[in-house]
Amino acid sequence: MSSTGSGTGTGRRSAEELEALALRAGRDLEEASPQEVLRWAAGTFGRRLCVTSSMEDAVVAHLASTALPGIDVVFLDTGYHFPETIGTRDAVAAVMPVNVVTLTPRRTVAEQDAEHGPRLHDRDPDLCCALRKVEPLERGLAAYDAWATGLRRDESPTRAGTPVVGWDPKRRKVKVAPIARWTQDDVDAYVAEHGVLLNPLLWDGYSSVGCAPCTRRTADGEDARAGRWAGTGKTECGLHT
Repeated sequence: MSSTGSGTGTGRRSAEELEALALRAGRDLEEASPQEVLRWAAGTFGRRLCVTSSMEDAVVAHLASTALPGIDVVFLDTGYHFPETIGTRDAVAAVMPVNVVTLTPRRTVAEQDAEHGPRLHDRDPDLCCALRKVEPLERGLAAYDAWATGLRRDESPTRAGTPVVGWDPKRRKVKVAPIARWTQDDVDAYVAEHGVLLNPLLWDGYSSVGCAPCTRRTADGEDARAGRWAGTGKTECGLHT
């Protein structure tokens, strides 16, 4: 199923209350399992909790659906995705007990090209990400107090310090990373045990899947995110910084 976010839940808390909750939970839940982290988040925030997913896989969506069936799973349709990524989104919406919420940028790719010139992603990838990812997410998260992501500490040096529960000061939201302590082996084991949906590109040489113009296959021994914005020095799209 697909719709706008529900945004209903346990009542509004102030930013100060949310930050205190996040910092306390980050300490208390550091050694907790992903399931325990998500049960805490579901019990604390109810429908004011969502999952964000790039549809590289549906691991966190699957985990969250066991804690809060019908949870909103927020997907950013940048207009530049691989067809396999859109197919994964549609499959998740069809077979999992979640509510897929698709966010789109304010401008289509054609409108952006008219304003900024074609292939902005090559000339100024930070601006392209800001327009097609960061702004839509900030708009879409307005209905929620907390969001869960699939960030893992082993993915890259920039993510090595990811807290299991932390405070996102830019958006003034609680940020939950239930699988932060997992390794790729842990992810693979969970996928195998539960038959979790994966983006088919993961079997085609891609270790991390983003927008098609800015993603390449990775070679053996490369960092899992080495195929993202290769050769630019850019390592993050801005959603997690």
